[in-house]
Parts: sequence; structure tokens; C-alpha cells
Amino acid sequence: MTVAHNTSTVTVNAAFLQEIKEVNEELWDMLGEARWLCGEPRRIRNHGRRAVDLLAGLRDQLAMQFAVEEAYGYFDDPVHVSPALSASANRLRGEHQMLFASIRDLADEVDDLYRRGQLSGDAARVARLFRAYCDHFQRHENDENRLILDVWDTVMRSRG
Repeated sequence: MTVAHNTSTVTVNAAFLQEIKEVNEELWDMLGEARWLCGEPRRIRNHGRRAVDLLAGLRDQLAMQFAVEEAYGYFDDPVHVSPALSASANRLRGEHQMLFASIRDLADEVDDLYRRGQLSGDAARVARLFRAYCDHFQRHENDENRLILDVWDTVMRSRG
């Protein structure tokens, strides 16, 4: 497998990225419901169709969220940016693809298990995978929020 290395400088538009995160209430509501339902095997067994629908909706919401963040929150080749901020921004932007692929694969698998009548038998594994996904997504969100604060701090220090 070949991995492309991005050599450009990347930073964030902190104001846009923060606003993008705050305004997507549908994503955050759906994520909360999915955490409640898909994080517990018993609930998955009792509400299999809803679990399928929630994960498909979450997949779609995250695709849109990541696309908007990348289009308006991150940008390449700024005039001045610290190497540490650039490295963080580049890493976090790069995580979007992996986070999306993970939720897409999980949503597809849960749909397939449900259609084959096997979701109840795999509910504990699905719950474990979903909780692990949520933990990774939460770390990513925390890191992006920290990056936003770091950018604001850098801007404020440069103004004097």
C-alpha cells in the first residue's frame, strides 16, 4: 500500500470551524441517540431496524460534516502558520477519511446483519465496535477543539 505524503502547509479557519461544529444540531442529536441505542447490545437486539437507520443517518451526517469542515474550516498553504499547528491541522483533516470509512463500514455491516437476521447474535460485537468508534470520534473532536483554541491563542498573541 502506498501512502501519499502531503507536503503543503495546512491550518484552520478557527471561526468557521467552530461555527460548523456548533450549528449541526441534527448530527449531535443523532449521535446522542445512536450512542444510547447502539452502545448497548440489548437495545440493538430490541431495536434492530432503528439501529440500521441511525447508523445510516449518522454515516450520511458525518460525510456532510467532514466535507463542510474540509471545505471551509481547513485550508492549504497559508502565509504564516507555526509548524506545530500545521502538523495538527493536517493530521486532523486526514482523520476525516478514516473516521468516515469506519462509520460507513459499520453501517453497512449492521444493515447486512439485520437483513440476514443475524444482528441479534452479533449485537455485543456491534455495540463494542460502535463504542470504540465513538471514543475515537470524541478524541478527534476534542483535538479539533483544542486546535481551534490554539489558533485563537496564536491570533490573539500576534495582535499584541
